[in-house]
Amino acid sequence: MIKSMTGYGKGSFFGSDAQYIVEIKTVNHRHADISLKVPRQLLFVERELKKQVAARLTRGKIDLFVTRETAEQAVVTPVVNEVLAGEYVKLFKQLSDQFKLSEEIPVSLLAAQKDVIQLREADMDEQLVRDGIKQALSLAIDAVEKMRSQEGMVLQQDIQTRLEVIEQMLDTVENRAPQVAVEWQEKLQMRLDRLQDGVEVDPQRVAQEVAIFADRCDISEEVVRFNSHLIQFKQLFSAQDAVGRQMDFLLQELNRETNTMGSKSNDADLTSQVVAIKAELEKIREQIQNIE
Repeated sequence: MIKSMTGYGKGSFFGSDAQYIVEIKTVNHRHADISLKVPRQLLFVERELKKQVAARLTRGKIDLFVTRETAEQAVVTPVVNEVLAGEYVKLFKQLSDQFKLSEEIPVSLLAAQKDVIQLREADMDEQLVRDGIKQALSLAIDAVEKMRSQEGMVLQQDIQTRLEVIEQMLDTVENRAPQVAVEWQEKLQMRLDRLQDGVEVDPQRVAQEVAIFADRCDISEEVVRFNSHLIQFKQLFSAQDAVGRQMDFLLQELNRETNTMGSKSNDADLTSQVVAIKAELEKIREQIQNIE
């Protein structure tokens, strides 16, 4: 089953100090392009998260966001910024000496100064957070994979329908192609018959011209290769690995054979069928751009 490159997933983990939320958004891209955005205090797990994503999502523009929401019950401890408090004490003593003040510096005054007393969260259990975020990421990737598979199923159905249409048109081309040389020979003979009496026509030369024309408009080899590429293309629907690039390559080959058939056709009906095949191939190409 093929997969789309478009998806979204979310997972979360409740630690003792905060809730950690992991979100993934993926869109189509030529290669695997993974971008992470995590809070500064979680940089220690960034590399492992990127590795975990790369192991499961092999292609696409992948954006990973990790957010941290402090829990209400998180343990917060007031601490003194001793360096800053010391600077305030020096300043107060300087003012006291300058203005001949004899009062002692009250603790309440010192504590009221900005940033002298700060609130600090309890130390983070890095291993617990690491394991929890990786588990939340796994859930987010599961959701992404599910969405990608669902959209991939829709893409596959559309592509298979278009391939069936192409096969029908190719049958028409195969049935029509042998008649082109025969009809051209008949038209040539009618032109020769209309020539005035006394004009000598070399039958061998006529036969030679017919043979040259038949060889020039013979598309049997292109049809065989086209069918071979179609078989390989349809086999990819049951592959377990990412097949987007293989499909893209085979589609290029199908287009190549179609272009050659068009240049050889020398027939309005054949040309019309070839143009219709190219139109369907182009629609398939647009779908393939979003296949992993």
